[in-house]
Amino acid sequence: MASKRFFRALLTAACITGFFGFVAFDEPIDKIQQQLAKWADNNPAEKVYLHLDKPYYAAGDDIWFKAYVTSGSYHELSMLSGILNVELIDARGAVNQAIKLQLDNGTAAGDFALPDTLQAGNYRLRAYTNYMRNAGSEYFFDAAISIINSISTAGSKTTNNSVPVNTAPAGPVNNKASLQFFPEGGSLIAGVQSAIAFKAIGANGLGLNVSGVVTNNSGQQIATFKSMHLGMGVFSFVPMPGNTYTAKVTYANGNQSVVNLPQASDTGYALNIVDADEDNLRVRITTASAMLQQNPDRLVSLVAQSAGKIYYAGKSKPGSREFTAVIPKSKFPEGIVQFTLFSDSGEPLNERIVFIRHPDQLKLNLTADKSGSSPQQKMKINISALNGDKPAAGSFSVAVINESKVPVDEDSENNIFASLLLTSDLRGYIEKPAYYFNNASDKTRADLDVLMLTQGYRRFEWKEIMQDKFAPVVFQPEKALQVSGTITTPGGKPVANAKVQLIDIDNAAYQIDTLTDAKGRFAFTGLAFEDSIRLIIQARTVKNKRDVIIRLDSIAPPISGGNKNAVAMQVSISDSLSVYAKSSKQLYDMQRRYGVGNHVITLREVVIREKKVALKHSANLNGPGNADQVLLARDFRNFGCANLSDCLQGRLLGVIFNNGIPYTTRGYRPMQLIVDGVYVEGSFLNSINYNDVAAIEVLRNGANTGIYGGRGGNGVILITTKRGDDNDNTYNGPTAGRGIKPYYPKGYFKARTFYSPQYDSPKTNKQLADLRSTIFWKPDVVTGTDGKAVIEYFNAGSKGTYRVLIEGLDADGNIGRQVYRYNVQ
Repeated sequence: MASKRFFRALLTAACITGFFGFVAFDEPIDKIQQQLAKWADNNPAEKVYLHLDKPYYAAGDDIWFKAYVTSGSYHELSMLSGILNVELIDARGAVNQAIKLQLDNGTAAGDFALPDTLQAGNYRLRAYTNYMRNAGSEYFFDAAISIINSISTAGSKTTNNSVPVNTAPAGPVNNKASLQFFPEGGSLIAGVQSAIAFKAIGANGLGLNVSGVVTNNSGQQIATFKSMHLGMGVFSFVPMPGNTYTAKVTYANGNQSVVNLPQASDTGYALNIVDADEDNLRVRITTASAMLQQNPDRLVSLVAQSAGKIYYAGKSKPGSREFTAVIPKSKFPEGIVQFTLFSDSGEPLNERIVFIRHPDQLKLNLTADKSGSSPQQKMKINISALNGDKPAAGSFSVAVINESKVPVDEDSENNIFASLLLTSDLRGYIEKPAYYFNNASDKTRADLDVLMLTQGYRRFEWKEIMQDKFAPVVFQPEKALQVSGTITTPGGKPVANAKVQLIDIDNAAYQIDTLTDAKGRFAFTGLAFEDSIRLIIQARTVKNKRDVIIRLDSIAPPISGGNKNAVAMQVSISDSLSVYAKSSKQLYDMQRRYGVGNHVITLREVVIREKKVALKHSANLNGPGNADQVLLARDFRNFGCANLSDCLQGRLLGVIFNNGIPYTTRGYRPMQLIVDGVYVEGSFLNSINYNDVAAIEVLRNGANTGIYGGRGGNGVILITTKRGDDNDNTYNGPTAGRGIKPYYPKGYFKARTFYSPQYDSPKTNKQLADLRSTIFWKPDVVTGTDGKAVIEYFNAGSKGTYRVLIEGLDADGNIGRQVYRYNVQ
């Protein structure tokens, strides 16, 4: 690895060579390189990708995923962070489930169990490290997924194909189509051949096919244009001095509009970059005639960077109007490269981003050891990974699905290439990003270049970097779990050398201690514990006095808004998922029959004859336990959630949560929240720690809500908190008082193991196993120094086309992806 890094550094230095006759470093290139290096050192970029077992799901399913966290332009697995946050977010922006995963060399495996009461609709999977929050949520992994509900549940309506769809708004939509024009490099220069890209967007936010003509202010036709892909295209013409230009646009439905093109400037530069051939880029920089006459000796510099590292730099010769150069693509890493033209004072003038695609360095090959395949047959798939012609050691994940039950749109599905190389670096929503990496051809390369012309690069702003305006690093990389805080006197004075103990309530034998520093700070670092742990923090002064205040550090989770994929979530679940809905319903019925799966079982009326200890403090006016639904403290112990509303989302019948506030599905009105007999606003819910809850009672029927009068008209949620007489602890010491603070942190999620039925075992329920749509999932496939690995599993009992997908990275950060299909007959 060290030798490879040295080679890259040497390559970078070699790339910063003569351009337009440039020979040696000087201003402003020296300063640009120094400032960019300073930014890259302070802001190493991390990226996250989640490989999912299938493209969409049903209530009652499990979402299985493998996380890859990378850093740098060569996408090596990141050693910076040790913790990854993963969230399932609904269309309203409410976090449905949230977990923390412990990263092992930049990878982790996890899963979400979807309750069958989950409302159908469009959801998001979001993943990020704490360090990534410095750059903003737009850098998080954020993928839209559809979840259907093939059974009748509250809060959903049904299509003709019996697929319930989400009725909630997904966010703002445009009320009309729009068309934008993007001059290459940022500006049109009078008298210079200029390329102009365009992008047409329909009312739904998706690309819209258009065509049209460009005319000047005299009505003369100058050029024609037509979209190439998803409403995007490019054309060129020579704008003349003093002229203005308009485009008469014709949309696919026959509607027409007139749009003004950007005004051509008499000064400035035109930056043009095209694919000269498969191996080279051709760069042309043209100076406006008026500018050349005013200052013939003015110099410009061109810099090309990726992930904060300069891979090409050069400087023009004085007195020339047009400069050209041919640059080998091999000088750049794969992905987005930003070309920026600077003035002699270091001011950025023009910018153009280019996508560099190299032949896949990491080649994955999948072969079955048998030519034919039948239902319930044992399969053995051989995997080989090659880096060039040498075996490659790497980390991979494999998913096998029955594509006849789960049809896949490969241009829209999750894709490791599209995520790590494309969407993680571009502004805004990218429609069908996987399209640009499937079946590489001259057309897909041309379409990808037009995308580069219409989307903005968003990693940093040059002006801020050149002026030493670096954003502070507020969120530090998390290597492991920690508990930290400050010990002060009641008056706020820091207590130095105070003894602080950390005690596990449920395992009192687990105790560790530390001392505070001169500022009263303490930290228990390098911790590893699972979710639902209950801790006690106990502090004493040097003289063993307990009259101190414990203040624990707390970092609020990022808001779940700002969804760049909101456009993808506008579309309701379509009838195209009816095939999956049918198979999902069959599996649900079979699971209910055998009592397995993530299902809610509705019980008949139960008469409570004994006093329930867990509800002895209930303020229910109908009597403790007399409710439509009751959840007890033990029901929360295995939940992975950041807020109480996250724990309850999808688990309370007839209740949905928006920004933590409970609403009844009958008319979507806010419900009355009562905590220990006190009427509070719904927004108070998330201020309650779910570990403090003894019971939750839900009242929805008129017989139960009537006693509350008008305040209970939309339903009532009663929360009873734990009291001192709860005897479910193994820790017998005090849990409250001076010098003691209870603490219920979020620990690591313990991922489950995918159940792969063994048909050669008499214990296997063949009827149930035959209905699977995800046939096999293995997140921890590792190829050794020989580049080989083997997976084994059984086909389900159903026939169809089985799809094997493997994704991952080798030890050098090379990305690999391969699809293998076989027929089961």
